[in-house]
Amino acid sequence: MSNADLSRAVWHKSSHSGQNGNCVEVATNLPGVVAVRDSKDPDGPVLVVTSEQWRGFVAALSSARG
Repeated sequence: MSNADLSRAVWHKSSHSGQNGNCVEVATNLPGVVAVRDSKDPDGPVLVVTSEQWRGFVAALSSARG
């Protein structure tokens, strides 16, 4: 998955992100994958997962919140 083309990634932060700078940015506009990066280091490493893996992650977080 590390060979994903991120040149067209449109990055956005969660509306729940605080003002303290500890945020992640997510690009969901890429075909079949979701990319995640640290907003403080936009040129740093990027975690790339399949769209299915991302949906599972978000679902797990949602169910944990109750």
